[in-house]
Amino acid sequence: MLARLFERPAVTAAGLILVGGLAAILAAWGYELIGGYAPCKLCLEQRTPYYVGLPLVLVALVSDRLGGPSWLTRACLILAGLAFAYGAALGIYQAGAQWNFWQGPTDCGATRGGGVPTSAMDLLSDMGKTRIPSCTDVDWRMFGLSFAGWNAVVSAGIVLLAAWGALARPHRTAAFG
Repeated sequence: MLARLFERPAVTAAGLILVGGLAAILAAWGYELIGGYAPCKLCLEQRTPYYVGLPLVLVALVSDRLGGPSWLTRACLILAGLAFAYGAALGIYQAGAQWNFWQGPTDCGATRGGGVPTSAMDLLSDMGKTRIPSCTDVDWRMFGLSFAGWNAVVSAGIVLLAAWGALARPHRTAAFG
């Protein structure tokens, strides 16, 4: 059974990326929507590779399933890998700023909730309720890594999977009998 996973590395890699990537982005959404965490500007930007890369991986899987050319599957994996390499770099940048290894962005912040205030009273009311998170503040750590650090780890793992899937040659099994 395990040997069959390596017969078609592009499909195996795409499946693992899709499952792992969906789990990561769902965790981010859950922490925001259920946990009440307001993401900063960099946190939101780190989601972009998931929004770009996961559909590319899905195209790779559908193309393979429908008998499409192998170059399309591999190209989608390469493009997804590049998107997640960008995500890993953003995660490293933010995590480094959180550890004070370098300065973070000066324009980082996100507002929470509704739209644009329509009156001065609405603006004053919103100011008391809105928390503008800093990209260098850490609200949560696990094993010493913040969300940005974990995003860097997950994104780097996806980059490696995408490279393996795009570059590995399929293994052929010999048919006996």
